[in-house]
Amino acid sequence: METGTSGETGHAEWVGLPGGLLRLRRLLLVTWAVPLAAGTALLLGWAAGPVWASAGAIWLLALVWGWVLLGRNWRSWRYAERADDLLISRGVLWRAQTVVPYGRMQLVEVTSGPLERRFGLASVQLHTAAAATDAKIPGLAPDEAQRLRDRLTELGEARSAGL
Repeated sequence: METGTSGETGHAEWVGLPGGLLRLRRLLLVTWAVPLAAGTALLLGWAAGPVWASAGAIWLLALVWGWVLLGRNWRSWRYAERADDLLISRGVLWRAQTVVPYGRMQLVEVTSGPLERRFGLASVQLHTAAAATDAKIPGLAPDEAQRLRDRLTELGEARSAGL
């Protein structure tokens, strides 16, 4: 999947997130669901008998369901750089599209926690004067996150100079 956009056209060139974020979230899902399934099966098997041990399979069903939902959620995230604003779209059931005008941006920061760094990911956080319009793009490659931060900062300074 291609990352980044080029040009400053009026129409939106949507860019999806790289696959590292999906791998990270699925790994976390497996890391929690498998021990919970084993622990539930062992505890109920010991306390109530072997028939009750099969209740641990509930966590495995949750794992399968979560696996599918994480894929759908990951595919729903995308962003587009336009001439005057940045568009961020996300959500499967409740879709949200955030429009952040470059001139209204006050701070653009790149963050990366320990797990994100391990998977080669970073997030771009956009802050505006109104707290309700703060936006975040998670799971970007660090180079793309820095490129996007620099570009948004440059465009924000240029647009706000006219205010």
